[in-house]
Amino acid sequence: MSKAIKAVVLGATGYVGGELLRLLADHPQFELCCAVSASRKGRTIAATFPNLAAAYGSQVFIGHDNCFDNVDTGSQLALFSAAPHGASAALVAKALNAAAQKNMSVHVVDSSADFRYTNQSDYEAVYGGTHGAPELLPLFQSGVPEHVAGTGLPHVGHPGCFATAVLLAAVPLLQSGLTESELFVTATTGSTGSGRTPQAGTHHPERHNNLYAYKPLAHRHTPEMAGLAEAASGRETRVHFVPHSGPFARGIYATVQARTKADLSEQQLLAMFEKAYADAPFVEVVAGTPRLKNVVASNMCQIGVAASEGSVVVMSTIDNLVKGAAGGAVQWMNRLWDLPETSGLTAAAPGWT
Repeated sequence: MSKAIKAVVLGATGYVGGELLRLLADHPQFELCCAVSASRKGRTIAATFPNLAAAYGSQVFIGHDNCFDNVDTGSQLALFSAAPHGASAALVAKALNAAAQKNMSVHVVDSSADFRYTNQSDYEAVYGGTHGAPELLPLFQSGVPEHVAGTGLPHVGHPGCFATAVLLAAVPLLQSGLTESELFVTATTGSTGSGRTPQAGTHHPERHNNLYAYKPLAHRHTPEMAGLAEAASGRETRVHFVPHSGPFARGIYATVQARTKADLSEQQLLAMFEKAYADAPFVEVVAGTPRLKNVVASNMCQIGVAASEGSVVVMSTIDNLVKGAAGGAVQWMNRLWDLPETSGLTAAAPGWT
């Protein structure tokens, strides 16, 4: 099958941008026409991501003003943004205006937080500052693909990596009506979740052989989790979230606890999750507890459950850069373009990462 849809990646030099480039290199329908970066314009992709040298050779990063120079008028365009929160919205708006000038048919998937809220004031209350393109908010929806049956909107704001792991664990519980809607969540993330720029809390000597909580009950992704859980389940949800920094580079391990309204056995809980995700190709419900190494570098989520004495726990593991960001973005873009949801996402992940 020839590659018919051109792909553009904004903010292509970060960790999520690099994962998008990796996934696009083997996608059967999306063809990367430009990787956009203001800071590394003119430099080769391989110089920033040596692991992609075989895929992209001497191809270079392109500046924002030239990102559609190599795209024909009237093309179909998959526009991915991996730009940071607070910057992405304005870049997406500029790109959409440029695409309109060339009469392109465009779908956008944004991996930042800029389009995860439908209300401008809600976004600004959490992230501060002024939204970069509030006029575009009605054109975006947010949610993990497994919880959205269809969309009449052209663009998607992909949930964050913490939210993805937690929502996959929490939404079937809430939809069942068998548990209370107050959730107690802990989740441990790898250092790549903090981005490419080194910071004191993510510097390797700080995280190596170490484990610590940060922003307990005050993390900015908490209202995002609650809002998206309510949108997917129809139940008002309270989330008490304690994130942790783990001594590894990739992955998230989330644990979601809730009280049951009536006795619920582990087998009943397991059957409920198996039914909920029976048609979800990237969610595997496992007996026992999931393992992080089984999902790292893949678009898979593993889910395990336990129940005892009126309490349930659901464990969820994902790769924060793939299922939680770039892979989930490609999965969404496949759906927006009516492609098989698994396109470009089924390559076996490496073991012993």
